[in-house]
Amino acid sequence: MAAQGKINQWNVPEIVPATLFRAYDIRGPVTSEALTPGLAYAVGLSIGSEAREQGQKAIVVGRDGRLSGPKLTAALIQGLCETGLAVLNVGLVPTPLVYFATNRLETNSGVMVTASHNPGHHNGFKIVLNGKTLRSEEIATIRTRILERRFVKGHGAVVDVDIIEDYESYITKHIQLDRPLKVVVDCGNGIAGKVAPALYRKLGCEVVELFCEVDGHFPNHHPDPTIPANLTDLIHKVKETQADLGLAFDGDADRLGIVTDKGEIIWPDRQMMLFSMDVLSRLPGSDIVFDVKCSRSLAEIIKKYGGNPVMWRTGHSILKAKLFEIGAPLAGEMSGHIFFKDEWFGFDDGIYVGARLLRIISQTNQRTSEIFAELPDSVNTPELKLPMTEEKKQPFMQALLKKADFGNAKLITIDGLRVEFEDGWGLIRPSNTSPYLILRFEADTEEKLKRIQEIFRTQLRMIDNALELPF
Repeated sequence: MAAQGKINQWNVPEIVPATLFRAYDIRGPVTSEALTPGLAYAVGLSIGSEAREQGQKAIVVGRDGRLSGPKLTAALIQGLCETGLAVLNVGLVPTPLVYFATNRLETNSGVMVTASHNPGHHNGFKIVLNGKTLRSEEIATIRTRILERRFVKGHGAVVDVDIIEDYESYITKHIQLDRPLKVVVDCGNGIAGKVAPALYRKLGCEVVELFCEVDGHFPNHHPDPTIPANLTDLIHKVKETQADLGLAFDGDADRLGIVTDKGEIIWPDRQMMLFSMDVLSRLPGSDIVFDVKCSRSLAEIIKKYGGNPVMWRTGHSILKAKLFEIGAPLAGEMSGHIFFKDEWFGFDDGIYVGARLLRIISQTNQRTSEIFAELPDSVNTPELKLPMTEEKKQPFMQALLKKADFGNAKLITIDGLRVEFEDGWGLIRPSNTSPYLILRFEADTEEKLKRIQEIFRTQLRMIDNALELPF
């Protein structure tokens, strides 16, 4: 146990950049004009005050392997302690282990110092308060409290806690494999390397490690498995070693990329098909939640296996809230955040999701490529980005919703506009985190995809003829 907070060496900054306080977290470049130890200290004071006012007595803190992590974490903890919170410091761990610790240590609150898959010179904070992952409005409140200097005062202590052993033993107690598998694990020099290879070995796998040394410079490739170029090394290694599959993680390990034995990339909506089938085999009639960017084949699979498909808005904290609201055992989105409430705690955890996948594969004699080949596939585009300023995004979407004519197609407006045709669909929605409109298309054939894109092209240009469309 450490002593109570030492003499304060940071001051609350006068300038608190609004751009750091985003839709799902606080994140940005570590510079003297943006994210500083002083701001981290202020964030600690603000989060601690919010937690104390909600009746919280303790909070978990962890950090990833970014070079700025130690200094920012020390400042954050100082701020938290000065509000009277006890800080349970779990140290260098993936984000999901902070979530796990909030459940196992019964704090219900935690802060992870990470910038996920952002560049190495960035950092930030993911926050859970009283069991709820903070998003837009609550994160804005953290900033407002700093600007108003509205802090609770107290004296809290820091306790160092090793959570990794408990995490590994919990998973190995609840997940057993029916046969040993050979898996290539690409951690992209992110924090997953601290846990994933060892855990999968304890499950009985032969593990081939790729970039599992934690290195905040990310010297080999960027830790973002949603970008195909970042999976090139993994695909090569899976084929070279004749492995059963490959698993890749983002920088803080709350998202997972999957590659089959043949080197095929399995995107999250197709991952969700397999997980839905597995969950529904035990919990028929359950709601399964997914975001508007997912394939409609996912909804069809959920119905086929006796479940109720629930399409919802994009955003990992938004999806997690929906999961808990309706009591669903599973939720997932195209960005790679997958949430199991079945046998787990309902938070997004790429390492745990990997373990669930390994169990499913071990229960059959089929190769990973054969398992996924049996699931429906379609012609689709990746996410397409149409640059548009924050000021213009909402007026453009409002005009489109008001004026666009998509004939007899079904319009879904829970998050932007998703237009469902008999042979495919198109989506346009404002990004929650960047100055873009996001588009995605899917259809039964390439020809039908082009037809749907042409319909969208006509309607979008009707609103703004000068648009430079990315399709």
